[in-house]
Amino acid sequence: MFYAIISEDVQNSLPLRLPARPQHLARLEVLQQEGRLVLAGPFPAIDSDSPGDAGFTGSLIVAAFDSLEAASIWADADPYKAAGVYKHVTVKPFKRVLP
Repeated sequence: MFYAIISEDVQNSLPLRLPARPQHLARLEVLQQEGRLVLAGPFPAIDSDSPGDAGFTGSLIVAAFDSLEAASIWADADPYKAAGVYKHVTVKPFKRVLP
């Protein structure tokens, strides 16, 4: 089943995000290689694909996991969480309808 991992950043998270980004992306690449990743990306703090110093306000990941518990355990191990980037993470079942 698919699960949505919706993360909300702390204020001014960009300096925390940058050093943890390679490890964060490496975990997403594993999901992608396994064919489990539907989409992943951050929420820009401003209306721009490249927000620069404005940074990001959070992230969304939609991926397949065996259970809500497995998705939650995976989300809890995110390097962004360990680095203090995220102030809140919600994991919910997700039903893909389109495409």
